[in-house]
Amino acid sequence: MSSSWTFKQNKVFEDALAKYDKDTPDRWQNVAREVGDGKTVEDVKKHFAELEKDVYEIHTNGAGSSSNNIKGGSSRGGSSHGQRPRYLKSQ
Repeated sequence: MSSSWTFKQNKVFEDALAKYDKDTPDRWQNVAREVGDGKTVEDVKKHFAELEKDVYEIHTNGAGSSSNNIKGGSSRGGSSHGQRPRYLKSQ
C-alpha cells in the first residue's frame, strides 16, 4: 500500500473522480487503475475519505483554521489554493 501522493497522482485522482461519479459501477477499481503507480482500491478510498474530512473541516472552521488545509502537492494532496475539489460537492 502506497500512502504518499504526488501532485501528478492527485491530478489524475481528481480527473478520475470526475470521470467516474458515485453511481459508476466499480468506481474505486476504475479510479485506482487510472491513478496507477501501485495505488490500490483501499488507497484511493482512504485518500477520498481524507479529502472529504479536510473539506468538511475547511467548510466548518474556515480555510485559515484547519490544520489540514488542502494544498496541491502536499502528501495528502487535493486541489490548490484551498478550493473545494470539483468532485466534492456540498450536499
